[in-house]
Amino acid sequence: MGTFIELKAADGATFPAYVAQPEGTPRGGVVVLQEIFGVNSHIRSVADGYAAAGYLAVAPATFHRVKPGVDLGYTPDDMAAGSALKAAVEALPAPGVMQDIQAAIRHAAGAGKVGIVGYCYGGLLTWRAACQLDGLSAAAPYYGGGMTAGADLTRQPKVPVMAHFADQDSYIPLDSIKAFEQAQPTVEVHLYSGHHGFNCDQRGSYSAGPAATARERTLDFFSKHLG
Repeated sequence: MGTFIELKAADGATFPAYVAQPEGTPRGGVVVLQEIFGVNSHIRSVADGYAAAGYLAVAPATFHRVKPGVDLGYTPDDMAAGSALKAAVEALPAPGVMQDIQAAIRHAAGAGKVGIVGYCYGGLLTWRAACQLDGLSAAAPYYGGGMTAGADLTRQPKVPVMAHFADQDSYIPLDSIKAFEQAQPTVEVHLYSGHHGFNCDQRGSYSAGPAATARERTLDFFSKHLG
């Protein structure tokens, strides 16, 4: 359904983004932020799904500054490679990849109001985008590792946020999710029975029921704030 295009960040750097077009007039734009595995077939299918729901979906390659063309699977070796790439992106001088996400938001804004959704590391970046970037109307991070602790715990969102977590996530302790709820009373937090990555149908941790419920909630949330 989609194609890759080139976007340009404020510092002049270019990077690819997968863009999926809806049929007819878009209801708005949705930026889709990848896991640590790149804009792989799963993330492209997620973008396609938001396009099928009526949104212009834009999935920027957030690892491009450290390694172009990342498209990993979900093996232990892929996990190790993705974790190393995430560390490299986190080590970039500020604003780092946030300027690429801002460029993706700008592109999505051609379709109207913009929401942002992200998974795993993309969930953390979605949370940061909600707190730091311009042009958003709503944000829906999924199991964003790191957003429930440290400096990210106390960031202040500029737009409505709906956060999705799993109660058996080995990367995001349950007590840290409770701390996040206490620190962020304006954020709508949903906790699902499952593990990290429950939304991804290519991972062993996939859980169809919670994934469907979270998607329905996110679509309702976007319909409310992007309509």
